[in-house]
Amino acid sequence: MVEAVKRALNRISVEQIKLELLGTAYNSSSTFLGRLDPRMLLIWYLFFAVTPWFVYNRTILLGMFVFMVVTTVLSRVSPYIVFILCLGLVSQIGWMFLLSLFFGGGAESLLPMLTLTLKLSVISLASITVFSSLDPERLSDGLSALGVPDAFAFSLSYGYRILPTLLEEFHQILLSFRLRGQRPLKHGFLYMRTAAYYLRILVLVFYPLMLNTAKRSRTTVEALETRGYTYAVNNPQVKKLRLSYLVMQRRDWLFAAFSAVYVGLLFPLGTVFPNLIY
Repeated sequence: MVEAVKRALNRISVEQIKLELLGTAYNSSSTFLGRLDPRMLLIWYLFFAVTPWFVYNRTILLGMFVFMVVTTVLSRVSPYIVFILCLGLVSQIGWMFLLSLFFGGGAESLLPMLTLTLKLSVISLASITVFSSLDPERLSDGLSALGVPDAFAFSLSYGYRILPTLLEEFHQILLSFRLRGQRPLKHGFLYMRTAAYYLRILVLVFYPLMLNTAKRSRTTVEALETRGYTYAVNNPQVKKLRLSYLVMQRRDWLFAAFSAVYVGLLFPLGTVFPNLIY
């Protein structure tokens, strides 16, 4: 079991994860959803991020989940992101089930957890679909066009854009700590010594990473002010010119209509077959 985990971890590298993040952030225009208007995508996401919390019919939630799986496939989401999502859902439901067993529950507690899992899956897949289909610039422009304050929209876009850079810097600092240190000569029971060694390095990497991020943020602010960022944000004509390329086309209306019809059919289906999932 340990060897299988080790082989799986050897296939994962920081460089590969960085490439996946770059592909997710900047290769969205090649997908069907990536060519849609960002305003429509954000409104679509808002619906699927809020509605599942008020729905308790598992048939309706299952239909939404199937729809989200299809949109996730169309968005060509990175396998790493899907794996992290599945790992998070399994671990969350797992510890909740163990906690229910500790307080005297039984197998019947799995049914409410199934409903919660469907809710979280729909919301998570909708988030992955939208943010994998929007590059940082279109995400910022879509939020700004919907009335979100420009400073907040830019901050969100900037954090999205700088993530691969932070990962690269994290990798460099991690390598420097590994060069100056010495890993345990023996792995120990279940690789406990090696795991403790790497956890200690991760804690030490955090501080220089935050310091470098603060220095980089100051440089970014100075560069933006030099180019007239504050004036552009407060000038309606500049904002109108920047958002002039946003146009709702036929494919946007067709996608919105199909989503509305599909969700509209789920509710009567859930009323007729409320116990499709027991």
